[in-house]
Amino acid sequence: MGKVLILSAPSGSGKSTIINHLLKKYPNLELSISATTRSPRGEEVDGKDYYFLKEERFRSSISENAFVEWEEVYKGSLYGTLKSEVQRIWDKGNIVIFDIDVVGGVNIKNIYGDYALSVFISAPSVEVLKKRLISRATDSKEAIAKRIEKATFEMTFSDKYDKVLINDNLDEALINAEKIVDELIK
Repeated sequence: MGKVLILSAPSGSGKSTIINHLLKKYPNLELSISATTRSPRGEEVDGKDYYFLKEERFRSSISENAFVEWEEVYKGSLYGTLKSEVQRIWDKGNIVIFDIDVVGGVNIKNIYGDYALSVFISAPSVEVLKKRLISRATDSKEAIAKRIEKATFEMTFSDKYDKVLINDNLDEALINAEKIVDELIK
């Protein structure tokens, strides 16, 4: 069994920025591509950004025990990690990075135990998260309100993670993220 790095965060915490930095710095880290039933957004590509599956296919994969974990994140939107995806990365000798919601992160930590290091990335406060989401200008006011409500819930999971990384200053957060990866690689 290989190693696993789990990164979870509420929207607007800077998780994607931190993950992209780590992937550039550490060639032996590889992002696990999640499967989902939602439609592609923008220029997302099947097999690169997500494995886009029809709901029927996704549900049959559940019954075939093909997922490490899966969840219905929003009504009708199923997300999960295929066991074959994790094995594909380990077969290359790489460490799997999971970019995953908080419930999935806790579940993966329970599955992989000592082979996994779980990190909760957080903004300093929900108010800072709200400002970041508004400044992105990618979501409607209703979508932002929904994300803030979800973020408030997600923040309650931070104590279930091995490490908490506060992203108040991006440069400092990146340095601290590197220290966490260095610890995992040892």
